[in-house]
Amino acid sequence: MAVSAHVSKVRSLYKRILVLHRFLPIDLRALGDQYVKDEFRRHKRASPEEVNNFMSEWENYKDTLQSQVLESAGEGLGPGKLGVELCDGKLSDFQGEQIGQLYELMLESTKPNRQFDIQEDRK
Repeated sequence: MAVSAHVSKVRSLYKRILVLHRFLPIDLRALGDQYVKDEFRRHKRASPEEVNNFMSEWENYKDTLQSQVLESAGEGLGPGKLGVELCDGKLSDFQGEQIGQLYELMLESTKPNRQFDIQEDRK
């Protein structure tokens, strides 16, 4: 794949994920947006094999989130169930640092008083 085509594909995926995050509760949106920005920035200079895995996993994330957002919109409810369970096979593919990041993300996203104290404008 040509470099410009690859860059275009990465940007398109990045932007689509950020658009989907607009449908998340405001505090999860802030957390998710920051995480996506950090991860995409962190993988700018990754090896081709890492890039393939990275893009595949983020495509899966986008598809899952898009399905969940559309399902919630169809039911006319607020955000419903978000995310999926990680099977043991997936977890064994992670490196130690990634497990730590995943654990921190899980803690932040499930605690009752999240770090982000963002108020939505209700006009």
